[in-house]
Amino acid sequence: MGCRVVSLPLAFSIALMVAALGAAAQSQTPPGTWTQKAPMPAVRGEVAAAAVGDKLFALGGGVAGKAVARNEEYDPASDRWRERAPLPQPRDHLGVAAHDGKIYTFGGFTSSVHQGAGDVVFEYDPANDRWRTLAPMKAPRAAVGVAVLAGKIHVIGGRGLDVVTVATHEVYDPATGTWSEAAPLPKARDHMAVVAVAGKIHVIGGRLAGPAERTGQHDVYDPATNSWTSAAPLPTPRSGVAAALYKGMILVLGGELPPNHTFPENEGYDAASDRWAALAPMPAGRHGFGGAVIGSNAYFVGGSLTPGGGGITDQLIMFNLP
Repeated sequence: MGCRVVSLPLAFSIALMVAALGAAAQSQTPPGTWTQKAPMPAVRGEVAAAAVGDKLFALGGGVAGKAVARNEEYDPASDRWRERAPLPQPRDHLGVAAHDGKIYTFGGFTSSVHQGAGDVVFEYDPANDRWRTLAPMKAPRAAVGVAVLAGKIHVIGGRGLDVVTVATHEVYDPATGTWSEAAPLPKARDHMAVVAVAGKIHVIGGRLAGPAERTGQHDVYDPATNSWTSAAPLPTPRSGVAAALYKGMILVLGGELPPNHTFPENEGYDAASDRWAALAPMPAGRHGFGGAVIGSNAYFVGGSLTPGGGGITDQLIMFNLP
């Protein structure tokens, strides 16, 4: 969902990356480094993130069991934050996507635990700092996964007003402002990673029902056939993760396992080889946080350092893989 700068041909870059991962595996030191950056202006969990141009946006989230409407912009060049126009409604567990210079948000809850799912869709234009309301989803959902493919936005899975996970797969066309339906997920779930790469959408991990019912299932959607296939499962089954497409890899980070564990794991998936590799873990485990890529770095913001709604943080951490 963020912007990515690749200075070498992609095939050569991936070859270098695979070689680096292989060398790191032999030394048993996962590759990559983490750097702490300027914290968000306010702590919150279940926050979403997106990148437009060279800026990172932290959207929505929850504090003390209630959703907030915050929208904050981070500038990596100055390592500074500023507040922007808030969301039209307070929402946490948002689905978000960046497309054509704008940010789109889908659904979200209004309070804990998983209450007040919405069908609302909003578009944010950073250039004029304004929001507008778009055509809603067919039913309320939150904790959905979102990915952009061929100019259309796929909104997948999630949890509805009855707190039951769904396999719903809807597609929004920003050019026409209309919705269509696509093949549903093979297994209903939410709190998962959803990332588009090489013309397909990968849905990884998540939870089937309660927060302890985590899965490593990895499903791949092909729009050419409107069908799903299976891929290598997530090595560490987790839900409440953040994800990003970074240097040709899908990164899946964090997650929770109540009552007392959050995951620091950072695992990278190469779609060309259908293989996973362990990368440098985060400084601390967390869940309910957002991530996006700007240039050669991946940024991850907010979330909770302990399971559930406790331990919410304002941290912004940056990952770099040479």
